[in-house]
Amino acid sequence: LQKTPFSFDVSVWEFFWPLFTGARLVMARPEGHKDPAYLCEVIAAEQITTLHFVPSMLDVFLAHGDVSQAAGLVRVMCSGEALPGSLVRRFKQQLPGIGLYNLYGPTEAAVDVTAWNCARPEVPDNTPIGKPIANTRLYVLDEQLQPVPLGVVGELFIAGVQVARGYLNRPELTAERFLDDPFIPGRMYRTGDLGRYLPDGTLEYLGRNDDQVKIRGLRIELGEIQARLIEHPAVKDAVVVARDQRLVAYYTGAPTDIESLRAQLLQHLPDFMVPALFMHLDALPLSPNGKLDRKALPAPGMDALQVREYAAPEGDTEILLAQLWAELLKVERVGRHDNFFELGGHSLLAVSLIGRLRQEGMEADVRGLFEQPTLAGYAAMTERMEIVL
Repeated sequence: LQKTPFSFDVSVWEFFWPLFTGARLVMARPEGHKDPAYLCEVIAAEQITTLHFVPSMLDVFLAHGDVSQAAGLVRVMCSGEALPGSLVRRFKQQLPGIGLYNLYGPTEAAVDVTAWNCARPEVPDNTPIGKPIANTRLYVLDEQLQPVPLGVVGELFIAGVQVARGYLNRPELTAERFLDDPFIPGRMYRTGDLGRYLPDGTLEYLGRNDDQVKIRGLRIELGEIQARLIEHPAVKDAVVVARDQRLVAYYTGAPTDIESLRAQLLQHLPDFMVPALFMHLDALPLSPNGKLDRKALPAPGMDALQVREYAAPEGDTEILLAQLWAELLKVERVGRHDNFFELGGHSLLAVSLIGRLRQEGMEADVRGLFEQPTLAGYAAMTERMEIVL
C-alpha cells in the first residue's frame, strides 16, 4: 500500500520496492493515510500484505481502526520516529502473527540503514533499531570521532555505498555533515543522532544530539528523560522540551498524578533532569508527515505543576514568601504546603528569591530552601534565623 506523501523519503521505497519484487502497488487516496477506518477497508479489499507506518500513526491506527480487517497483513515497517515498546506490545496483541520491523535511516543514506525484527519474545521499552543492513557500516563515535566503548552513548555515523555525495549547491553544509571515513577509505555521514551498541551487537537509538540542552549550565539529554518516563506503566508516549529554562514533559496514556511521574524519574535520574512540569495530552501533535510537531505543543498551565492541597499562608513571613514565590514562579497562588521545586523552582530562581528576601530586610540563604522547600517549612527556618541574628 502506497500511502506516504511523496515529500517524505519513505515514499521512495513504497514506490520502487514493488518494482524490485514483482509485487502489485495499491495507491491510497489523497489524505487516506490519516484515516484508520479507510486504511482497514483498503487493506482488506485489496489484500494488502505490506505497508509502512510512522510509529505515532501506527498508534492512531491501532486505537481507531477495525484492525480485524488487517489480519491478512504479512509485514508492517516502522520508521521515522522512535518505536516505543508499549506500542510493539499493543501491535502484537491486536495483530498477532504479523511481522513488525523497526527501521532506522536518514534521507542522506537512502533511506533505511538498520533493521530490527520485533518478533522476539522480550519487548524492551526502547525498541532497538537493530543491526546495519548489507554494505553498511554504523559507527558510534565521540566528539573526537573515536569509537566509544560498548554501551556508551555516542553519535551515529553511517558509512557505505548508499551514503549520498552531499547537499546540492550547499558546500558548507556538505562539508559539515559528510566526512572522510577515518577507518576505511570513503565517506561517512554525521547523523546528529545519538545511540549505543548493546552487548548483543544491536543498536539502541537515544534521540537527537540537538535534544541535548543546557539549563543553568547543566547538559541534559532530553531523550534519556523521555525513555525513562515511558517506563512508567501509565505512560504510553512522552516528549520533553525546554521552556524558559525549565523542563516540561508532555505525555499520553492514562492521566497520572505528578508525584508518581517524578518518583519514576528520580529512581534513575538526578534531580536536575526531572521536569518541573508534566502535562497530559490525549495525543501528541503531529506534522502532515506524521512526525511529532514540537511547535504545536501547548504551553503548560497550573495543572502541569505538582500543587498540593491548598492551605492559606499563615503569619507575615508566610504571606510575604507566598507573594514572592507566586511572582518568581509565575503561578496564581501558593499554599503553605506547596514545594518550591515542585512548582517549577530551580537553583537560579532560588538565588533570586534570596535576593528579594534580603531587599525586604530578611536574612535567608539558599541551603535552607533546599533543606526546607515547602512554604511553611522555609518560613519557619527564616524566622529562626531572624531570631538568632
